[in-house]
Amino acid sequence: MKLENIIILQNKIDLLVKDEKLAVKNYEEIKQFIQGTRAEKSPIVPISAQLKYNIDAACHYLCEFIPVPIRDFTSSPEMIIIRSFDINKPGKEIEELKGGVAGGSILRGVLKLGDQIEIRPGIVVRDSENKVSHCVPIFSTVVSLLAESNDLAYAVPGGLIGVGLNIDPSLTKSNKLVGNILGHSGKLPQIYKKIEISYYLLRKLLGVKADATSTKVKKITKGEVLMVNVGSTSTGGSVESVEEQKIKISLIGNPVCAQIGEKVSISRKIENKWRLIGWGVLEKGKPLNVTNN
Repeated sequence: MKLENIIILQNKIDLLVKDEKLAVKNYEEIKQFIQGTRAEKSPIVPISAQLKYNIDAACHYLCEFIPVPIRDFTSSPEMIIIRSFDINKPGKEIEELKGGVAGGSILRGVLKLGDQIEIRPGIVVRDSENKVSHCVPIFSTVVSLLAESNDLAYAVPGGLIGVGLNIDPSLTKSNKLVGNILGHSGKLPQIYKKIEISYYLLRKLLGVKADATSTKVKKITKGEVLMVNVGSTSTGGSVESVEEQKIKISLIGNPVCAQIGEKVSISRKIENKWRLIGWGVLEKGKPLNVTNN
């Protein structure tokens, strides 16, 4: 074997040893981080999506370790919208235009072709001071259901579904409906502009390069601005009051349409970036006025 080949082989071996040591170090750090939490006994699977390493192992654990969730087929359908778009290409004739499309996951219930649906909050109307005054829900009919390239007669919870509607595509283009809820008319939850959350803070910040003392999550204070995520809705809010494990938030951004008892994530702006600091449960809220025009 030539000398240059021996050197190249030795370099590859050194890199493999280095990568193995780094992987073991990362593994130990993860184990230490989740110690004492509900995830303490969860499997840790090293993967590389770019190199496609261990993807099969990750799929195996997803199928075998995580139980299949119980699907609710009897409740009124409710779908969170995570995408919306206009499928019409520029230059199409008026007769060829199609309505907007909403994409997302059905949380409960069964959605069928021809269903009369409502989208909430819908169109958010603001006053002269840029404060939300009321919302106008969007009403439509389901004209098509699509899962990847498969046309469906009905859609059930699980996976991503594209719902074709007969509404103006300008309402759905460029993900305008992201954060909305789709379901049967008159069956959707209330729309809230103020919410009360029972919350739990993380022990330390994630993704922040700092010393051990500055990574500790500070307590939530009255008047600070936080970001809350409910379903696919992401909105800012000002903390009105802080009690024992409960906070009241007045939403500055868009209102939220959500079920009482739904999970909420809480983020704080640190180093000009929103960082996750905790999570909570929606306890109650102050409903917003809803009009049909």
